[in-house]
Amino acid sequence: MGKGERLRKDSQFANVRAQGKTWACESVVLKAIPNGLPWNRYGFVTSKRLGNAVARNRIKRRLREIVRSAPTKDGWDLVFIARYGSRTANYQQLSSSIMNLLHRAHLAADVNEAGRSGRAKW
Repeated sequence: MGKGERLRKDSQFANVRAQGKTWACESVVLKAIPNGLPWNRYGFVTSKRLGNAVARNRIKRRLREIVRSAPTKDGWDLVFIARYGSRTANYQQLSSSIMNLLHRAHLAADVNEAGRSGRAKW
């Protein structure tokens, strides 16, 4: 993920948290808001409750890779907040949780749309 695809400032995260709509499951929370850009921007949050820095970074790496390979609709700011259940979840469980959240939020792109935008088709 390049710098343009990341939420980097506290004000950007605060905007999504304050005005975004929320979907949750046992291991991840998704907050989303339209950004008016032709691409998505992503943010990942892990609290110290999840463990030491190694554990938090492992969770963030997994979330980043899952989101990178997931076909999504363009024009959204998405923040993924890891819950305590993400500590023990394996990659497949996190992947299915995130895909479930994207479908519930109507942000998962269909295969044809993903092909046009240059995103992966898996």
